[in-house]
Parts: sequence; C-alpha cells; structure tokens
Amino acid sequence: MGPSIASVMPPETASAARWRAAFLTVWAIVLIVKVALAATLAPFGDEAWYWQESRALDWSFSDLPVATAALIRCGESVFGHGTFGMRAPFLLIGALLPLVLVRCATRLFGARAGWQAGLLASGLPLLATLGLFALPDAPLTLCAALALDALDRAVRDGRRQDWIVLGLALAGAWLSHYRAAMLLLAGLAFLLLTARGRACWSTSGLWLAVAISICGLLPLLVFNVQHDWVALGFQLVERNPWSFHADGLLQPFEQAIVCTPVFYGLLLWTLGSCLRRANAGPWDLLAATAAVPVIGYFVFGCFADDTRLRLHWPLPGYLPLLLAMPVLLVETSRATLPAWRAIVGGAIALLCAGTLATFGYFALAAVPGGATALASVKAFPEHWVGWNEVAARTRALLDQPEQRDAVLVADNFMLAAELDFAFGRTRPVYTLDHPINAKHGRVPQLRLWQRDEEALRAAGARPLLVVVEPTARRERERAAWLAQVCTRTSAPRLLERLDLYAGRKRYLFLRADGLAEVGAAAGGVASADCVEVAR
Repeated sequence: MGPSIASVMPPETASAARWRAAFLTVWAIVLIVKVALAATLAPFGDEAWYWQESRALDWSFSDLPVATAALIRCGESVFGHGTFGMRAPFLLIGALLPLVLVRCATRLFGARAGWQAGLLASGLPLLATLGLFALPDAPLTLCAALALDALDRAVRDGRRQDWIVLGLALAGAWLSHYRAAMLLLAGLAFLLLTARGRACWSTSGLWLAVAISICGLLPLLVFNVQHDWVALGFQLVERNPWSFHADGLLQPFEQAIVCTPVFYGLLLWTLGSCLRRANAGPWDLLAATAAVPVIGYFVFGCFADDTRLRLHWPLPGYLPLLLAMPVLLVETSRATLPAWRAIVGGAIALLCAGTLATFGYFALAAVPGGATALASVKAFPEHWVGWNEVAARTRALLDQPEQRDAVLVADNFMLAAELDFAFGRTRPVYTLDHPINAKHGRVPQLRLWQRDEEALRAAGARPLLVVVEPTARRERERAAWLAQVCTRTSAPRLLERLDLYAGRKRYLFLRADGLAEVGAAAGGVASADCVEVAR
C-alpha cells in the first residue's frame, strides 16, 4: 500500500480542518469526474498525434519536445492501448498539481491558506480540467509549480537539495514545451530585480540548478541540430507573424471568459497587491513569477501566433496568484465594507459554475446525442466527435474483399492520427499534403516518419482508400480542397459519404488507383464533380 493523501500533506491546525475536508472532497470529486471523462471521450486530434509520437520516440519532434509522447507511452505500457491508458499519466499530473500548491501555500501562509489555495486551483476551469487530455500543458504546469515551490525553499533555506529540485523541474519544463523559456525569464526577473534574488548569484546552488536545467534542453538541441532546426524554426518563425495585430488586445477578455470574469478580476487584483509588496519575501518571488508570464504573454500575443489557441499560455502565471489570494482576501475583508465580501462570494460562485459548465460540456460531448444538443446552441465539440464513426466505417470498408489491398490515406494529419489510433498502429496510415499539416508544424515529422505524400508516391503504385474530411477546412475552402484531392489521385471514385451531426462533420471515402503523376491531372472524377460532392 502506498502512502495516503493525508500522509503526504502538511500538518494543520484545528481551525483549518473544515478547509481540509472541503478541499479533499472537491479534489476527489474532480478526479473521479476526470477519470470517467478520460475513459469515454474520443481523442482530441492533437492527442492522437502525440500518441503517434509515443510509438516512435525520438530526442524531440518537429512540434514538441519528448515528454508528452513519453508519458503516453508509459500510460499505455501500464494500462494498455486506449484513451484511458493514453491519458492516465496526465490525470495523475492533474491530481498532483493542487497538492503541490497546497504544500507551498501552507509553508508560506499557513494551513488554512494552503487548503484554500488548493480549492481555488480545483475550481479554476483551466486547472480543474488539466490532465483530462494528454496535452503538454499538464507536465509544463506541474513543472512550473514544482519550480516555484523549490525556488522559494532554496532562497529561504539555501539547501542544495532544493536547488537540485529546481533544476530538475526546469529540465522537465524544457522537455514538455518550448514555453519553458517563459519560466526561465520569470526566474531571471526575480534574480535581477529583487534583493533576495540578487543575493542568489553568489551561491553555488543556483549554478547547479542551471546546469541541471540545461540537461532538459539538450534533447531539443540534438533534434534541431540533426534536422536543420526545423522545430525551433517553426516555434520562432513559421508560426509567428512578428507584427502587431490588434486582436491580441482581446486577450484579457478571452482570459476573463475562461477564468470567469469576476475571478479574473481578483487574479489581477492579487497581481497588483503582490507587486505593491514586492520589496519583501515571499511577495517578491510571487510578483515576479506571476507578472512575467501574465504580462509577457499578453505582449507576446500581440505580435506572435494569432491563429492557434492561446488561452492556456498564462496558466503558469496564475499559480503564484492562487497561493497569495487567500491570505490577501482575508486581510482585505477585515478592513473593507460587506460589499467586498459579496463580490468575493460572487466570484467564487461564478468560478464554480464555470468549472461545472466546462465539465458538463465535455460530458455532453462524450454521450450520444450530446454533441447534437451542443450544436443547437452553437457550441459544437468538433474536436472530440466523429472519430469513432469514421474509424468504424473505414474498418468496415477495409474488410471488404475489393478494398483489402488498398493503402489507407487520410487527407490531413489529424484524421490520419485518429485512424492510426483507432487501428492501434496495425496498418500504416499516410496523409496527403494538407494545409493544416504545415499550419501545425507537422510536415517535417511526417516526412521523417515517411508517412507523407512523397513517401506514398515512393512506395509505388497501389490502390488507395482515401478518407477525406471536407469539414476540416473553412466552408469557402472545401470545394477547392476536394478538387485538389481529385486531381492529385489517379482515377478517384466515390465509395461512400458519411454525414454526421447535421453535416457539421463530413467524411468522403474515395477509391483511387494511386497518386496521379506529378504535374498531371488525374483521370476519373472531374473537379466539377468533386465540387458537387463537397456540397
């Protein structure tokens, strides 16, 4: 038997017992809900891609470092192939994160504030759902929390083991995502701008932590050196316009939605309070590690990637604010009008409602009919539905005698990954050169795996079963893309059409004799016919 949760949590006073019970109850309920959803929700498209990476582990990959793929590989090694096995390590990470925050807040402000910080972390939608999916933000955020906790202990006590833990946490962050650079920048701000931080430069522990953290950076450098810096080029150049775009100014409104509006206001108020107290510890550390990610990502978002999801970027900056908020709220409530307490109470109530709504959304996406209900209110969960149906239909077609010799081809990397996951890597799945492959930085990796259009052509002329997902593109782009599919394949013939959720998800199954000759138009179905099929 392993240690119980209580045995690894900090000691507490009798006055904190209620908060301890509340936290453990909420923590357990959230974990149970996430386990149930993780076992039933179809893979998110990126998850299926990371699963593919887990079956071909390397120093790094063209889009991400290795940690996400390695965790998926570990999960399936223990629990077998499936959504739960893939997500199990991330569920564990999501469960550990509030416990780390509880320990850190307890050391800083006492047991009551510690349990309250854990409750806030369990109630914030971005953190409550962390670990539900096999995505890199789970290990990155846990490493950020561990690094914050270790740096505080190292600065306070100067123990070598705390500096070692800091180095390991930063190394883990580098292995999780390139956004680990923001954690380093936040730490550097603390070391340069605060008196306690500047005193650390003369300690050997700091340099030991730096040396250990570099070990996490080395695999990324090895991969980039071996492959002409494709990953770093994608992260720094290809995905970023590096010119001001006004929609970046909407980021605070986006954060207010995902954090719930009033609670987001409390987070900003906490940040301001930490900055005002930053001439003493622990406020100096909390202010630096919160302000740099929160402000830095806002500025970065006005010039960088404006086409991909960025709601999760500032999450590491919210961790120190969750540690500080309970004690600041208690101090302020004693000196302010009852109206302030009503605002705080409303913020917490709205926060809980937001988290319940988030879990409810995923629950509806996981049950039959739920996605249709969400579509009726313009909240269609397109990233989690349709995969099981298209995989089942693809399997049925490949079981037909006339299709058994066909090579399976998907028109985009995400659909290819979902089919590969559904088939458990029992047969190769190629992908055409789709625009979203380049948008998400997957082209170099597909080339390395020899699963792109060039590799398919090199494999020789063989019949193809091409699965096309027109709805993966904007409506105005679908007909043109399908016309391209038809001209890039030889004698394509429509076998079936699968319409799901009132046409919100659509798949076409084409039989082709192979790829068309380079530069030549294919015979068979004409582009005009493809346009009609797309409709």
